[in-house]
Order: sequence, then C-alpha cells, then structure tokens
Amino acid sequence: MKKSKPAEPPDFSSSLSVGEVAQRSGVPVSTLHFYESKGLIASHRAPSNHRRYARDVLRRVAFIRVAQRVGIALADIADALATLPTSAAPSRADWARLSAGWRAELDERMAQLKKLRDTLDDCIGCGCLSIDRCRLRNPADKLASQGPGAHRLMVRLEPAED
Repeated sequence: MKKSKPAEPPDFSSSLSVGEVAQRSGVPVSTLHFYESKGLIASHRAPSNHRRYARDVLRRVAFIRVAQRVGIALADIADALATLPTSAAPSRADWARLSAGWRAELDERMAQLKKLRDTLDDCIGCGCLSIDRCRLRNPADKLASQGPGAHRLMVRLEPAED
C-alpha cells in the first residue's frame, strides 16, 4: 500500500500579510476577513499565527470586486470561484467562461433597469407615486389580482431560440 506524502507547508517567504493584500488590492482588511469567512479567499497561518496569503489571492480579490461591481451576488461569485483551483489565480479564460454564464442574468437585469428608467417619469409625472391608486397606469388596482410586486416594471426575457 502506497503511503501518501504530507502536504507541503506553505511558502511564507513569498506570501503577503493581510495588510499588504489590503494595500495592494485597495480592499479594506475587514473586507478581506469577510471574504475569507465566506470561503472566497484563503489564508494560511504563519508560525507567529498571523494570516499569510499566497500572491494569487490578489487576482482572486480583483475577480470578486469586478464581479460585485457588475452586480453579481456574492453567493454566485462563491459558486464560480469553487469551480477554480484554489492554488492558482483565475485566468483570463476563467473570467471569460464564468462571465459568459452570468450574461443572461445581466441582460435581464439591464432590461429591467431600462424599463424602470423609461417608465419612472410616468409615475413621478402625476405626483401620486401610488400604482395601486393610479387611474392611468392601474385603474381600480386591476394588477392586484396578479399578486404582489410591480408587474408593469417586471421584464421577462424570452429564452433564446436555438
């Protein structure tokens, strides 16, 4: 029976402290700790018990920040990062593959925002801001029969035909 060799200890000589990662990434230390608590990034403990990060964490942090900036939920980012090797920085190909998976969600969100932008002045124009009492947009609150929510503002994109 072949005996597996123990995992290599981390190389602390090229690793970064949490402060160095914060400075280089522009992300506060508290945010890095939060990302770590959510499993988005990982650190190792040095013999001094301080957190140390491999250099590839900088690319992971950048990946997280860009995805957040375009509106991807942290849970979806975590799912995406879980498909990547933990010992390497996400590559351009990784970003292309993962962002392609988010495209439909982003397209739907953009359609929602455009419809909101294009119809928002109608609500503000009358001054009531009350869709349930608006005689022009929702006479006698007919939309209440469809359940809660802003039905006129909801956009449902049709699935792409193959």
